[in-house]
Amino acid sequence: MTLATAKPKRTRPAKRRTPADGRERRPIDHGAWFLVLPALIPILVLSVGPLLYGIALAFTDAQSGRTEPTRWIGTLNFQDLLHDTLFWESFRIGLLWAFGVTVPQFLLALGLALLLNQPLRLRWPARALAIIPWAMPEVVVGIMWRLVYNPDAGILNETLRDLGLGDGRDWLSGLATALPAVMVVGVWAGLPQTTVALLAGLQNTPRELHEAAAMDGAGAWRRFRTVTWPALRPVALAITALNFIWNFNSFALVYVLTNGGPGGRTRLPMLFAYEEAFRYGQFGYAAAMGCVMVAVISIVLAFRLAGRLRRGGEA
Repeated sequence: MTLATAKPKRTRPAKRRTPADGRERRPIDHGAWFLVLPALIPILVLSVGPLLYGIALAFTDAQSGRTEPTRWIGTLNFQDLLHDTLFWESFRIGLLWAFGVTVPQFLLALGLALLLNQPLRLRWPARALAIIPWAMPEVVVGIMWRLVYNPDAGILNETLRDLGLGDGRDWLSGLATALPAVMVVGVWAGLPQTTVALLAGLQNTPRELHEAAAMDGAGAWRRFRTVTWPALRPVALAITALNFIWNFNSFALVYVLTNGGPGGRTRLPMLFAYEEAFRYGQFGYAAAMGCVMVAVISIVLAFRLAGRLRRGGEA
């Protein structure tokens, strides 16, 4: 009599449940947080912490040289800010400055990137020269362009005199010329990083697509519109949004060139907040201005993120 031994049942490994999009879920590695902490702690201490402190300061009456303790006054600073015509004028100038610098900056950088992407002679030295303004601090750029705009011995007025186009003028002190003159400097100073970003996007575009479009008889404009721009658009939108934020928050360049003058024609919001805080000692009121500027930047980033998510959903 033999005893029949039952064969062990084979158990199939449990399948990982996948979400509706068909992608496999990966387990969360909690140990990765310890690798992120060395980079996360400086951000929290140097960026998030001061931001939260500035927001809290906007709801107080903090002033310099005050012996009484700082009091919590709620939204009083923001109520005063709503009726401050000087701030809203500086806000209008800041928006005009941001758009007036960002748009020409992008168009010139796009043309320069397209040129530097061509197989031309001496292309590499030209690329190196194109990024020189990027390596210069804004204070140095401001001092250099003050010499260029000097009404007596500046190279701009000397060139105009040599060409017989007039005796020159004081570009940074004229009410009609101060803001356009500063915008020219802003475009020149921010041109390199935009050019580098767009050039990187152009080099990631497959050359085979251009060759195929050329073989189909597409001209230069049609190849740019159907091949180059669709591949370059994500980079262009990202760098344009960043440039708008950087330009709206400009301080050092305008401070060195005009210090907000003449007559407040170049007083950007950041410069106005600086004067309220460190010239007049109104720290709480200046912090409220900073909160408004943070709100504007957040709105720009929200529109940028919403557009990115919308395009991802369509894809």
